[in-house]
Amino acid sequence: MKGILGKKLGMTQVFTAEGNVIPVTVIQAGPCVVLQKKELENDGYEAIQIGFEDKKEKRSIKPELGHAKKAGTTPKRYVREFRGVNLADYEVGQVIAADIFSEGEHVDVTGTSKGKGFQGNIKRHGQSRGPMAHGSHYHRGPGSMGSIAANRVFKGKALPGHMGSETVTLRNLEVVKVDAERNVLLVKGSIPGPRNSYVKIKLTTKK
Repeated sequence: MKGILGKKLGMTQVFTAEGNVIPVTVIQAGPCVVLQKKELENDGYEAIQIGFEDKKEKRSIKPELGHAKKAGTTPKRYVREFRGVNLADYEVGQVIAADIFSEGEHVDVTGTSKGKGFQGNIKRHGQSRGPMAHGSHYHRGPGSMGSIAANRVFKGKALPGHMGSETVTLRNLEVVKVDAERNVLLVKGSIPGPRNSYVKIKLTTKK
């Protein structure tokens, strides 16, 4: 298992040798720094903790400053852990770049989806609307709440509410191109989140 943190820069398209167009997402992948190694004896599980993108020291609390100082780096904005890695391959303070991935590999990308605020049933759950004629008393409402005798609304009933801003993972996305000089990955298709949002990229578990 290997992984890296990055930032979604936007989408574009590339052409194959056969002339086919492929939609791709451009990700600024790294450079990341290994901040800590979690070991079975001390922490109860094995993982590496890595950080991406520098954070101003005046905006960091003392524990963050001390934690980063042990790794010989500055505080980081985006910090995540990767489990299932071989700890012997990593050292605290080590820099991880985009070249850990190669073209043709498949990855899982985790990000936070775009927040849509409070939305109704039609947008949130894809329900159909009622007739829009003047005599209709049902246009865009949620419909029946269920049985009268239940005396409650059953759990799972599709209702209006907060939409988006959730952790979403898209699996088995192909790495189309790796630009090691600029630490950029081109991943086939779209990934969760708006531009400049942080994402976590790891080798897929599905392939």
